[in-house]
Amino acid sequence: MAVVWTTAFLDLPPARHAAGVAFWCAVTATTPSATRGDEGQFATLVPAEGDAYLRVQRLGDVPRVHLDLHVEDLDAHTALAERLGATLVLRAGHVVLVSPGGFVFCLVRDRGERTRPAPVTGALGAVAIVDQVCLDVPPDAFEVEGAFWSALTGWALHAGSRPEFAALERPAGIPLRFLLQRLDDPGPRRSVTAHLDLACGGGQAEVAAEHTALGARVVGAGQWWTVMRDPAGASYCLTPRDPTTGTVTPAPAS
Repeated sequence: MAVVWTTAFLDLPPARHAAGVAFWCAVTATTPSATRGDEGQFATLVPAEGDAYLRVQRLGDVPRVHLDLHVEDLDAHTALAERLGATLVLRAGHVVLVSPGGFVFCLVRDRGERTRPAPVTGALGAVAIVDQVCLDVPPDAFEVEGAFWSALTGWALHAGSRPEFAALERPAGIPLRFLLQRLDDPGPRRSVTAHLDLACGGGQAEVAAEHTALGARVVGAGQWWTVMRDPAGASYCLTPRDPTTGTVTPAPAS
């Protein structure tokens, strides 16, 4: 019983859905599939090579990210999730659940995806890839949520580079890393939410400029990440991690 693939869904409000889809297709060098669903609310961002791992959904009043875990045995994995503390919301060919910390995710059947797309070279020559889902976790849920995701995926949980982070050890070939960030000042947030991260290597500034030209804006910047907001209003981060390995790119020797 294993998680064999991961998909990130960008859930975008109807009024900003088209702008969000156009932006994410541009920065990931993908093409939107034909829409599907009862109201044409779903689409896949299809790469030129490799298997898709990003999808969009027209949904809600504010943008959000949710996860699909592709599993070998849907019934067995659903039972495992419930034993670990998840709440079952819907079973309809796929399974919708809520984690102990309140994060919505889905379990779906394995469809044979195994090939991770390559990083993308942007207009200014920087190389980047959407390769990480960061779970933003209120402090009182941090330990429970980390244990839940590690047990559900079977991936080891490791302390991060800073005390507020923990990361799951991504198996080879899986397109998305899972990072947990403890929000020491969560504000009104009571449930776990998520955002996407891009690995940009040393090209973080160039990627930010490319994205700004496509309609995103810089919200904040620090040594280890640049916080961006896409045209649909979704926040995401640019990070100086290696686009191939997902690990932090070492600083050049002085």
